[in-house]
Amino acid sequence: SCFCPSPQNDGAFYGGPSHRSNFLGGSEFRLRQGFSRGKTLVRTTWCDAHTEKGSACMANGIVIIDKPAGWTSMDVCAKLRGILKTKKIGHAGTLDPMATGVLPVFVGQATRAVSFAEGGEKEYIAGLRLGLTTNTQDTEGQALTQAPVTVGQEELEAVLPRFTGEISQIPPMFSAIKINGQKLYDLARQGREVERRPRGVTIFALEVVERLSETDYILRIRCSKGTYVRTLCHDIGQVLGCGGCMFSLRRTMAAGFTLGESVTLEQVQELGEKLLRPTDSLFREHPEYRLKTARQEERCRNGNPFFIKESLPEGTYRIYGREGDFLCLSRLQGDTMTSLKNFFGA
Repeated sequence: SCFCPSPQNDGAFYGGPSHRSNFLGGSEFRLRQGFSRGKTLVRTTWCDAHTEKGSACMANGIVIIDKPAGWTSMDVCAKLRGILKTKKIGHAGTLDPMATGVLPVFVGQATRAVSFAEGGEKEYIAGLRLGLTTNTQDTEGQALTQAPVTVGQEELEAVLPRFTGEISQIPPMFSAIKINGQKLYDLARQGREVERRPRGVTIFALEVVERLSETDYILRIRCSKGTYVRTLCHDIGQVLGCGGCMFSLRRTMAAGFTLGESVTLEQVQELGEKLLRPTDSLFREHPEYRLKTARQEERCRNGNPFFIKESLPEGTYRIYGREGDFLCLSRLQGDTMTSLKNFFGA
């Protein structure tokens, strides 16, 4: 539940009404989780922010957006800030404007989970065009070379194992990677090219899904964080001797969420917070553990390790309070549960 200040309870929480200057104007504020009355500790779940127009609580949760073409990932976040009336929004895994598909967006307290989502596997359906190279390694860039395509699907499939597993990629000049404090795409727009160090990535799966023409193929790629699919298309073309680039990209899975779970911006505009998933849905692959005693919950809410009496496998667990509220992601070693990340409080 959320405890929102009102004329009736202004002085009910620790510190009295001095919070007013902090929440007027819609700024975020931070409040204690508990306050004392004599010797009794009263615990309350506080909301993160309020606006001067009312005491509605900030939205919290995850929404899986099917990003439309032509939008940057930050464009999507800006749109959602307006729809959900909150500034506290972030995304996991940037998609280029030409790309579409799964973009997990984190709202309110759920933004604490972004770092856990960014490192997961991703899956794409990409369009490979042979016989063409461009300065951006996709068809939105300027053509650099054009060559006849004399290879077929059999030759293409024969080279794919060379790009499966742990591989090295040289990041494209048109990317947001910084070198000496400057973003590569800013240098590229100035006509400059600088040396880039190869980066290791992992391609877990790579296959031809469909042949559209003599030059165009559809590929399915499952890969690690940091993989540039357009660079993969470029490098495949180089090995085949005719050059290549990417002509389409659709992300079908990220952070464990799939296209079937995604919604459009129009749907969020219509339904708003109803489409937010709980934060713990990101960690659904981990088993849950519900706290059994007041002592466990007190230690957990204070950020301290707590002990369990059950015999459970070591590993990562979703921790829930005695009333069922998701508190944190924790690691069990022996009989000790230690928090990896807390998701309660302001």
